[in-house]
Amino acid sequence: MRFAPPLSRLLRRLQFLASCLGLLLITVTVAVPLLHYWTTALSTPWRDESGDVLIVLGGDIVAPDIIGQTSYWRSVYAVRAWHTGGYHRIVVTGENIAPLMKEFITSQGVPPQVVLVENAATSTRENALNVAALLRGDTSRKVLLTSDFHMRRALGAFRRAGVDASPLAIPDAHKRLNDWTQRWSIFWMLLQETAKVAYYKAHGWV
Repeated sequence: MRFAPPLSRLLRRLQFLASCLGLLLITVTVAVPLLHYWTTALSTPWRDESGDVLIVLGGDIVAPDIIGQTSYWRSVYAVRAWHTGGYHRIVVTGENIAPLMKEFITSQGVPPQVVLVENAATSTRENALNVAALLRGDTSRKVLLTSDFHMRRALGAFRRAGVDASPLAIPDAHKRLNDWTQRWSIFWMLLQETAKVAYYKAHGWV
């Protein structure tokens, strides 16, 4: 059967689009090194950090009273850092999510009185500005804890806001890359983060 020229062109375009989507699906699902490299480019080198004040950035929230996956892992590593890093204070920042993360952190043996909550920030830039105001005049050593894929932008935003912190990037995306069912969501997450990095650079926020 021969199709009319306009219909033939449409079918060829659909076939090309399907081929591109298929290639993208294979790349995201199978090509772990690509996602690993991409995550590493958005992160900082992994190393243990010790300090006086641990700043923990809030992540996702599933429901008004349930923390999401990124928030959970940041909270878990905050607890680990507290028990091994010699900190005397933790600052958790993020609208709605910070109080929930404090609740989890204190349930794991961290004294409630040492965990400060910044509950107004709705973005990484606001995290940085609000925590900078909260800690103004504090000359103690500060360590910034967030997910690997988020660290470079977060660290740049905090230093631009005047908070001279050392990075403690947790293996969030790197850990989840081991599960092939999560690689597609990680791809979109990395794509969004890359766009945000470009946006922050364009506005001089990092």
